[in-house]
Amino acid sequence: MINIVSSSRYKINRQKIKAFVQSVFEKEPINSDHSLNVVFVGKNKMKVFTKKYKNEKETLPVLSFKYNEDVGENEVLLGEVVICYPLVILLAAERNKRVDEIINELVKHGIANLLK
Repeated sequence: MINIVSSSRYKINRQKIKAFVQSVFEKEPINSDHSLNVVFVGKNKMKVFTKKYKNEKETLPVLSFKYNEDVGENEVLLGEVVICYPLVILLAAERNKRVDEIINELVKHGIANLLK
């Protein structure tokens, strides 16, 4: 199961993100009983997370939180990938890429960190 949490002000395509996460899961050694939360937050919230969990002052575009805990019948929550949506927009402009591409890169990076 792939859960996407986002404010309505962030223009994201949930279906594309879920399909991308599923494709990453298929390429990695992840059981089908694993679930993942992908959370989109603003700069202020990400700054708080970065300071609290990484002890860094600058806002990061992505953070991963590994859980590996049972959440229900035959389901294990792998973790959460938290993405700073305003930084996604900035990175897309800087790299001359589409927002969807940057989101995919950050999600893939976050999942890779969860699997370490």
